[in-house]
Amino acid sequence: MTTLVARRLVAFLLTLLAASLVVFFVLEVLPGDPAVLMLGTGARADTLAALRHHLGLDLPFWLRYLIWLGALLRGDLGVSTTYSVPVADLVAQRVLVSLPLAVMGIVLSTAIAIPVGVLAASHRGTATDAGLMGVAQLGVAVPNFWLGILLILLFSIGLGWLPAGGFPGWNQGWWPALRSLLLPSLALALPQAAILARVTRASVIEAMREDFMRTARAKGLTRNAAMWRHAVPNALIPIVTIIGMQFSFLLAGTVIIENVFTLPGLGRLVFQAIEQRDLIVVEDLVVMLASCVITVNFLVDIAYAVLDPRLRKRSP
Repeated sequence: MTTLVARRLVAFLLTLLAASLVVFFVLEVLPGDPAVLMLGTGARADTLAALRHHLGLDLPFWLRYLIWLGALLRGDLGVSTTYSVPVADLVAQRVLVSLPLAVMGIVLSTAIAIPVGVLAASHRGTATDAGLMGVAQLGVAVPNFWLGILLILLFSIGLGWLPAGGFPGWNQGWWPALRSLLLPSLALALPQAAILARVTRASVIEAMREDFMRTARAKGLTRNAAMWRHAVPNALIPIVTIIGMQFSFLLAGTVIIENVFTLPGLGRLVFQAIEQRDLIVVEDLVVMLASCVITVNFLVDIAYAVLDPRLRKRSP
């Protein structure tokens, strides 16, 4: 087990390094001059040169990358050229919106998908199975931003139950804040729940065909009891895989959903920083999001070894 974790950790660190290099390179080669965007096309050449020197844009690519990477390793995210405040302060403010939104999304997705998938598997070949999988297929096809607009039309404009957008802040109380995040989290969760439900159904059906299920039934367990005690736990590995991947999709989906619902989160900050060519904010945030994705995948790999002892035995 220790060897397996060590190997995964080395791969995790190398992937983080490669991701930081790719992010920095891609953003550096994008067209447009941040100095011109900040000062305007009518700025004098010497003023533009002074600003480029201040921002470090006149340094070689490799040196700028090493300076930026070294600052990240020290926990220094730099200062936003647009807001003139430390990027760490911006992240600290916006993460209080994005993190609860992503957590609510993954909780709702899992809470909806696993019971639906197990129910469809237990009624395989019936009208219940066909109906549930038909709805799941529709959920896969619907983009989350369009679903968000439909939810606003129904629950905000039509019924008036929930706010259509904005975020009051946690200082106004936990219930108003959670109400403002409920529709965005549903818009994120429902398409992912559709995918997870289909995977859960297939995984449970495969587990129900194994020999241990026949043994469990021979010992006197009912079909439902054998399914929940044996089939579902043995079907968890592909389900955990999808849940880990979905967290990555939810983080990426916040960029769109937070703009649909005008939430002041990290996704909206990324969008604004791209518009304003605030390179230091974009680089830091994209690397942070990529790090979250890589970290989740690392934790999923470790969860494999916990859930499946065969993986621990295979590791040297």
